[in-house]
Amino acid sequence: MSQLAQQIAVVTGAGRGIGRAIALRFAEAGADVVCVSRTVENSEKVAGEVRAMGRRAWAFAVDVSDAAQVTSAAERILAEAGRVDVLVNNAGVTRDGLLMRMSEADWDAVLGTNLRGAFVFTKAFTRSLLKQRSGRIINIASVIGLMGNAGQCNYAASKAGLIGFTKSVARELGSRGITCNAIAPGFIETDMTSALNEEQRTGLLKQIPLGGFGRGEDIAEAALYLAGPGGRYVTGQVLVVDGGMVM
Repeated sequence: MSQLAQQIAVVTGAGRGIGRAIALRFAEAGADVVCVSRTVENSEKVAGEVRAMGRRAWAFAVDVSDAAQVTSAAERILAEAGRVDVLVNNAGVTRDGLLMRMSEADWDAVLGTNLRGAFVFTKAFTRSLLKQRSGRIINIASVIGLMGNAGQCNYAASKAGLIGFTKSVARELGSRGITCNAIAPGFIETDMTSALNEEQRTGLLKQIPLGGFGRGEDIAEAALYLAGPGGRYVTGQVLVVDGGMVM
């Protein structure tokens, strides 16, 4: 079933990992997809995969923390695609380190991409969404934003802030038929988790009742639910997809 037929979806951080999985799942469900990544190579690669599925795709290289770049990209997207129905704010980075050693640059880099990026991209499309009186905004948070994690004060703060941002946007835009929800992934097999050593992986697996790390496709299916017809009456929520880690 084409749950997203005739819809335009924008996915940030689409070049790899969770973002790529969401972009491809949305295309499979009938959407045309705008692939946003930091590099032209990554965004074009995924856009090519979307086109190979018979859908239209656009590729944009954008630093999501740069408001001028985002505003320019948003104007081009609306001009070329005509509208935006679904926005997935997925772009994220980590710069781990203990608080006492964390530099202001590492703090700013993580908050800039993970939280400011969602703010500027959402703001850039809000007027268009209000005019069409419909839309779905999905922010990719993290279980770390719910529980915290030693060595990740910046990342936890960005993801916790994203959850508060999600609930506030849901209240602001709900009267115009626009939903805004967050997904909080647990530990998913991505480039980020591939950096974990065997001891770290073993320790984490002991905390997950389902006994394994998730896949990008698990998050993509959750995003499809929120973007599709089934998510019509869901807003301001945080959908935790973590194998039971923080229940």
